[in-house]
Amino acid sequence: MDNYARKKRELLGKGGKLIDFANGHEYFGFHRTESGWVYREWAPAAEEVYLTGDMVGWDRTKLRLTPVGHGVFEIFLNDPNALYDGCHVQTIVKNGGRMLERIPLYIRRVEQDKTTYAWCGVIVDEPAYEWKNKRFRPKKDGLFVYECHVGMAQEKADIGTYREFIDNVLPRVKSLGYNTLQIMAIMEHPYYGSFGYQVSSFFAACSRYGTPNELKELIDTAHGMGIAVLLDLVHSHAVKNTAEGINEFDGTVYQFFHEGERGDHPAWGTKLFNYEKNEVIHFLLSNLKFWMTEYHFDGFRFDGVTSMIYRNHGLGVSFTDYGKYFSLNTDTEAITYLQLANELIRQVNKNAITVAEDMSAMPGMCLPIKDGGIGFDYRLAMGEPDLWIKLIKEQGDETWDMWKIWCELTSRRPGEKYIGYAESHDQALVGDKTIMFRLCDSEMYTAMSKQVQSAVIDRGVALHKMIRLVTMSLGGEGYLNFMGNEFGHPEWIDFPREGNGWSYQYCRRQWNLVDNGLLRYEYLNNFDGAMVDLAKKNGIFAAAPKCLFIDAQCQVLVYERNGVVFALNFSPTRSFEGYWLTLPDPGRYEVVLTTDEARFGGYERVDKKYVYEAALDNDGRAKCRIYLPARTGICLKKKDFSEKKGRRK
Repeated sequence: MDNYARKKRELLGKGGKLIDFANGHEYFGFHRTESGWVYREWAPAAEEVYLTGDMVGWDRTKLRLTPVGHGVFEIFLNDPNALYDGCHVQTIVKNGGRMLERIPLYIRRVEQDKTTYAWCGVIVDEPAYEWKNKRFRPKKDGLFVYECHVGMAQEKADIGTYREFIDNVLPRVKSLGYNTLQIMAIMEHPYYGSFGYQVSSFFAACSRYGTPNELKELIDTAHGMGIAVLLDLVHSHAVKNTAEGINEFDGTVYQFFHEGERGDHPAWGTKLFNYEKNEVIHFLLSNLKFWMTEYHFDGFRFDGVTSMIYRNHGLGVSFTDYGKYFSLNTDTEAITYLQLANELIRQVNKNAITVAEDMSAMPGMCLPIKDGGIGFDYRLAMGEPDLWIKLIKEQGDETWDMWKIWCELTSRRPGEKYIGYAESHDQALVGDKTIMFRLCDSEMYTAMSKQVQSAVIDRGVALHKMIRLVTMSLGGEGYLNFMGNEFGHPEWIDFPREGNGWSYQYCRRQWNLVDNGLLRYEYLNNFDGAMVDLAKKNGIFAAAPKCLFIDAQCQVLVYERNGVVFALNFSPTRSFEGYWLTLPDPGRYEVVLTTDEARFGGYERVDKKYVYEAALDNDGRAKCRIYLPARTGICLKKKDFSEKKGRRK
């Protein structure tokens, strides 16, 4: 907290606000004026700076910028037509006699030449986008996050566009009930296969998918559907490329990054920011404000937080005691930056949402800054996918331990909110497998037809639903799903690369599998929508889960959350007739959802019309008898009747 207070004084003086400080994007870069254009750059180690491009026939030294102090260079072009929408530009930086070709730091569009494959800055001078849903306010509680990638969201073996996403994917997200989009790979990146995690131009929206206004239309359309939009933000590192990225823009590594070993990520091959440097903080905070004000993003999922907050990036470390969190290995400069970032974001939009991807479970990550926390709203429950992968890979489901599942899905730091998930994009990448693919493997190619009988597919469909139900209802105060995994998308994600002949075959989503009505993918999709609907209508994230009964021998798990009782029988072979079910209170209960419904590919073994009478036993516990089929989850609610009118409330 002393570091945080000290850094604020350095940046703002007395009484200043971060929202007034983080305006680099309004000063630097290209801006149209009444009489022409102004272009400014920060290049402290540069001897000279030039602007070149289409407008001067690529004469490298015709337009020279003037140094104005503090490493800033600028040029005024007193002609409204000197630059224009689509004009290709480049910055030439002279350092030590070298003439370095660079992309402007604050450029808002970057394109790759299809012939030379070189990247180049592009002037954006589109008509101002007219926002239709300016009053949209995201809901900070009860997040149902649909993690997605615009480029691979299409059926064709090609790169999808913002407009295709609007037409083809947003309606699916809305119909399934998700209220938050988390969009990956928006910040420009030269290598498509990096999944957007090696950013080159921090203020440029990915040009592969369309124009800046088309991205704004996507966000505006989502807002019109009541869907918040989060940017998958990468401030943990940057691509090491010099021709495409910000690395050595002015000829030095230390302009943005640490020098030497500390400036290089040993696993990712990327450059690491110097978060102590005020100019770097200014650049990154301005970047946050830019995406929120220019594109109306409702918040961020911060990628690679673990890598940021430890000098060894958390690699090979088991966080078994508090000495692992608070030591000389802790990068306190990065923690201070994250506190400043969260404070700024709330100043721009008090309703904004921030999510931390931290595998270490750093204490205080999601506590308010005023209480000594780092200030995030949520953290991803990153141990939950590991739980399911380990269970599926190493054990038959007849040996799954209900106590272990309960503990893994409910063990979290008090006072902090988590987003639970069974799998994300990480588990869908080539080299790994989605849950459905692990459960069914090659049978998915031959036996997913509704007309084909397969014990392997039956098991996979049943467990896919149960894993999602228990993870959603126990694993956090929010829930996340990666695009397509809701219906058990087969195979993996393999981006075009040399090893696969630069093919897009596996870098797409096969929506036809769920749409054609002939395959069991439809059942899984139906269940996902019904599960989300149940959780939203009953506000289950508003209360903590309460364990009612765990029967380890029978593999039965029973718990309650905000009025909904979840009874799950994970046994693959044993169905229980007349099972004594423990309930929160005596009274009449009805089934509101079961994984065994026919519309979900089940066998209708649970009667949804039957009313269960729960009475107190000798120990004062409310119980009733119920039929609990194998590999089935049942959700019940207490029926509430008015005594006077005899009607259900």
